[in-house]
Amino acid sequence: MSLDILEPASAVEKGPDATSASGLVSHRDLRRDDYWHRIPAYAAVGADEFHTHTFQSRQTVTNVRQLREALGGVAPETFYQDVLVGLKNAPMALRISPYLLSLINWEEPYRDPIRTQFLPVASEQSSNHPELRLDSLHEQKDSPVPGLTHRYPDKALFLPLDSCPVYCRFCTRSYAVGGDTELVEKVKLSARVQRWEDAFAYIASRPELEDIVISGGDAYNLKAEQIQLIGERLLGMSNIRRIRYATKGLAVVPQKILTDTGWLDALTRVVELGRRLHKDVVVHTHFNHPNEITGVTQDAMGRMTERGITVRCQTVLQTGVNDNPTTMQQLVRRLSYINIHPYYVYFLDMVPGVEDLRTSLETGLNIEKHVRGHTAGFNTPSFVVDTMGGGGKRDGHSYEYYNRETGIAVFTSPSVKPGAWFLYFDPLRTLHPEPRARWLVASERRRMVEDALCAARDQTRG
Repeated sequence: MSLDILEPASAVEKGPDATSASGLVSHRDLRRDDYWHRIPAYAAVGADEFHTHTFQSRQTVTNVRQLREALGGVAPETFYQDVLVGLKNAPMALRISPYLLSLINWEEPYRDPIRTQFLPVASEQSSNHPELRLDSLHEQKDSPVPGLTHRYPDKALFLPLDSCPVYCRFCTRSYAVGGDTELVEKVKLSARVQRWEDAFAYIASRPELEDIVISGGDAYNLKAEQIQLIGERLLGMSNIRRIRYATKGLAVVPQKILTDTGWLDALTRVVELGRRLHKDVVVHTHFNHPNEITGVTQDAMGRMTERGITVRCQTVLQTGVNDNPTTMQQLVRRLSYINIHPYYVYFLDMVPGVEDLRTSLETGLNIEKHVRGHTAGFNTPSFVVDTMGGGGKRDGHSYEYYNRETGIAVFTSPSVKPGAWFLYFDPLRTLHPEPRARWLVASERRRMVEDALCAARDQTRG
């Protein structure tokens, strides 16, 4: 017996064939204009100079004075003051490349998705969730040696350094990455070979380890010889089968791939060594909005594709950046178009100072429904919660219990920490007034959490 599928009239009348060709392929429209000329400090800079990693590094903005000098009257004085106060309540120091500054729409900076991620403004910040904790993922608790987190049975996270080419406001590793801020005194994970040796010794001593993520900080900030040293040491261990270099660099300074030949050559040598050893070496990167992908990004990815380097993307879901289906669909297609495989979309980790960026679990799950089926399955990212307390990544749909009124979701992670319960909390601003008010009372908070845990236990028993 066949079952007829009834489609809405709009879907029948306006299917893919009826959609304008320009709409279907708009993800291929990548900027190649001289967009940086709108910034006073770069108005006279030619493309040959602007698109070098040395210019991007020399002109990186690290304080409000430099921001004002670069932008001049493009932004009003009130905006600079807003950023100045915003930084006092931010876990991350300011560090943004000329490339990113130039991609911001300075006619509407408060609505721009790139500005939102890198320049905190006090006027948008809100109070932290009462359950928020620094290092909420317990990376330090799960570290057998400094700068190495071993949580999953066969995988470890290696942090060889604590700096990045830019600093994201929402960094999950704000307990260590970058310089101290007024809000956070950082754990120091400087690039010291002796510390690395301790990590290598631990990795070699654990035969179950097969997969190492090299992050930080950011692998982009490793020197060419360090990229090769770390890669060769890990590939030389009989137990290691896969290594991943994690970098946001392609999104924030793609010029490095095009002009720092020594760095790219070192990475290529490690990839080729892995291939000869029948081991897997890839790059994981981080794009959050279609506007971050330009013609220069495409050129950089072309260089990496020619060298046989696989690149995957881990996106972070953020309010005002990509918290709607249309933006996420466009991002996924644009990434795929330039040979970056969409891998994960993370619900924003609960870190201090960025509550304005978090979304509810329900918002992300709704977006996932619209992304799935919009493109090929292997180019469709998984939407995951990296659970508080070190439970690891869980599919957003896999909660044991989710109360949309109180905003509490309960997860289990039987292969990581069996028998434990892990929580994720929707931002208070997304709740109705009555449960939002309950969160402000300590005894009510405890009651809501305990009720959610009891309900989760009942669900799993039932």
